[in-house]
Amino acid sequence: MKTQINGTDILELGFPEGKIIGIALKINSKRNGFTRDEMIANFKNVLETPENYIDDKIFSKLAVALIEKSNEKPEDFIALNQNPNAYSAYGLDHIEDGARKQMEVAMKLPVTVAGALMPDAHQGYGLPIGGVLATKNSIIPYGVGVDIGCRMALSVYDIPEAFYFENEAKFKRELIANSIFGAGHGFHGQYKSDHAVLENDTFNMNPFVKNLKDKAWSQLGSSGGGNHFVEFGIMEFAQDDAVLKIPKGKYVALLTHSGSRGMGATIAGHYTKIAKDECKLPEVAKNLAYLDMNSQLGQEYWMAMNLAGDYASACHEIIHNKMERALGATILAKVENHHNFAWKEIWKGEEVIVHRKGATPAGKGVMGIIPGSMTAPGFLVRGKGEENAINSASHGAGRQMSRTQAIKNITKTEMKSILQDHGVTLIGAGLDEAPMAYKDINQVMEAQQDLVDVVAKFTPKLVRMADDGSRED
Repeated sequence: MKTQINGTDILELGFPEGKIIGIALKINSKRNGFTRDEMIANFKNVLETPENYIDDKIFSKLAVALIEKSNEKPEDFIALNQNPNAYSAYGLDHIEDGARKQMEVAMKLPVTVAGALMPDAHQGYGLPIGGVLATKNSIIPYGVGVDIGCRMALSVYDIPEAFYFENEAKFKRELIANSIFGAGHGFHGQYKSDHAVLENDTFNMNPFVKNLKDKAWSQLGSSGGGNHFVEFGIMEFAQDDAVLKIPKGKYVALLTHSGSRGMGATIAGHYTKIAKDECKLPEVAKNLAYLDMNSQLGQEYWMAMNLAGDYASACHEIIHNKMERALGATILAKVENHHNFAWKEIWKGEEVIVHRKGATPAGKGVMGIIPGSMTAPGFLVRGKGEENAINSASHGAGRQMSRTQAIKNITKTEMKSILQDHGVTLIGAGLDEAPMAYKDINQVMEAQQDLVDVVAKFTPKLVRMADDGSRED
């Protein structure tokens, strides 16, 4: 029987996003002898008639916050449109209500042109993970996300499947030797890598970003925490691919997932705060605060975002180059695609800023990689350029359990068992990244048949993730 109350439960009662949710959660943490149902009933009553609880010993702070909220003057904020614009959604039956509600709020922004929700969508901050939003001449830092330019990178080697299983120990040794994980972790001294991205002019043009350069250098070529990984697996082409010039067959491949590390997260936090100060939106939409692309601040963020994206790409390049040298292999094909980013694109004849937060570009002919989980297959895909999806597709399977839920509901024994069943060797990771925490990738792929064509299937075999509990996504 469910006994806990979380932020999603309180939002579903009709409470506004923001500090009021925190007040309610703090009250709930003490419980004061109430059962879950009794506490839910109390919250409903306070929401409906807060004036009756102003002097209540338990609920007074919540009541006062609700009254203050109701007395805010609409003219203090940029008004949202009364009704949300329509948006396209894929795999809607498997998308939680919280993500849908967040998308509806985003569709009320006065700068919104179009939107779409991918089948891996789940609730996030501001724009849901898996949300795509096209805006007119405006950039939303939280519409891009915290881990700016997070991406997938794939190298397909000229190594046959059998060689991997005959030499698994070698692959494990090289994986450990050539990757490093975790929030705050990086390289020092002679182990630091060099790359042209460190000479990017943005470092010198923006004093705030310049102060991040040393940290960026130390973390160059590393991976973050959370769902970031470096893994070896088997890539199966069911037929010849003329574009990549790869014959039908099974090949060893390296797949990596990580982003712009501490630099990107710091840029995101800095410009999100600025956007909230400059663009006062109602509480329900405050995490969607935007910057005008014609303003100095808008241009500052745009340049910093692009630098963070280039930096994330450089991190992957270094990892893949190290592994190529270590294995002495020839790369048959490389594919890279990113999410948590914004692009200038033409949509229905109009230039727009397309935010893809946990969604990947899928324009006609555009290659991408959509991973499943540490035991589920990933897919090399080619975009179909579906206009209603704003030329986008999912960036993965998407979570069906929050990290907290996964830790509470999945045991180490269960996780070990599913890894054994799928023949996967895992280095690092916690229960919050267990395969069961993710949606069924096959359902996700079925829901986006109109968005992408599958080119090949990737089956994970040797996976490394952060083992320090860090949650940098």
